[in-house]
Amino acid sequence: MIRAEQLSFRIGDFHLRDFNLEVARGTYFVMLGPPGSGKTVFLECLCGLRRPDAGRIFIDARDVTTLEPRARPIGYVPQDYALFPHLSVERNIAFGLRTRNHTDGDIAKKVSHTAEMLGITALLKRRVTDLSGGEKQRTALARALVLEPKVLLLDEPVCALDEGTRQRVCSLLHRVQRELDLTVMHVSHNLEEAFSVADKAGILDKGILKQVGSLDALLRHPDSEFVARFMRCENIIPADAPVKPAEPLPAGAKMMIRPEDVLVLPASRAPQDAENRLPVTIAQHRDFGGYVKVELSGQIPLTAHLTHAAFAALNAEPNTKLTAILPPQNIHSFNP
Repeated sequence: MIRAEQLSFRIGDFHLRDFNLEVARGTYFVMLGPPGSGKTVFLECLCGLRRPDAGRIFIDARDVTTLEPRARPIGYVPQDYALFPHLSVERNIAFGLRTRNHTDGDIAKKVSHTAEMLGITALLKRRVTDLSGGEKQRTALARALVLEPKVLLLDEPVCALDEGTRQRVCSLLHRVQRELDLTVMHVSHNLEEAFSVADKAGILDKGILKQVGSLDALLRHPDSEFVARFMRCENIIPADAPVKPAEPLPAGAKMMIRPEDVLVLPASRAPQDAENRLPVTIAQHRDFGGYVKVELSGQIPLTAHLTHAAFAALNAEPNTKLTAILPPQNIHSFNP
């Protein structure tokens, strides 16, 4: 379990402030946020590389706020992996064990077991300078896991990898976390990455933790416009728009609807009794492979993500009259 209480840390113009977070044991948690939001600063406070100005950090109910990194029950994989270029893969993995005075037999056994689990046994005798990005990532992960930590901290662990390798490594991280029952804190700015591994997530902005919850909650029930837009919802609707949600709208609140929940039909085929019918035309569209992103002009500018079949069925030219339908049950409100 990880718990941060009223954590505060200031460096230059940046201020991590009033930071409270609790992550249950065995949870894969992803901390999301734009560059400069404080994700790495928070991670470095957790692992002991930075000392917070105020507040406390607990790992498994033990106060570790003032402990040195090596005294904390953590494994840490920094963004650049920090491997020793003059050492072999085997000696990189064994480094932490040697500093803790394990016997040669114990080191060999632990390194062999960890390398096998991560599928890098064949790399043990190679120098890290000869490894690919994915192989370096696995080596850094092995070096952290061989110490049998209770908590694994990952700073942008796959940001330097190509798409195919990134997906494979994320699958590996998820599998290893489940097999070892680890508590993981994974820092990222990539939503696809988060969805591939996370049980829960938090969104950080300018040192402030905006919201914590399941990815579905962050996606469909954001607490703020910032969270909605970070989760790629362009459809922020003002309170005075001719749109009604299923529940009464709080005074001064804004509304949002996910682009995949916006229905678009030819005007002649749109049900006349449907709620929240809006006349629109297509401003532009772009094929994103799994869906077509359609930007709609009308009284309220909207974005819809349509299946290829749904888009083809529109048979729409730029000025074709269409109808957008916003199902009330899919409209979420939040205070600005």
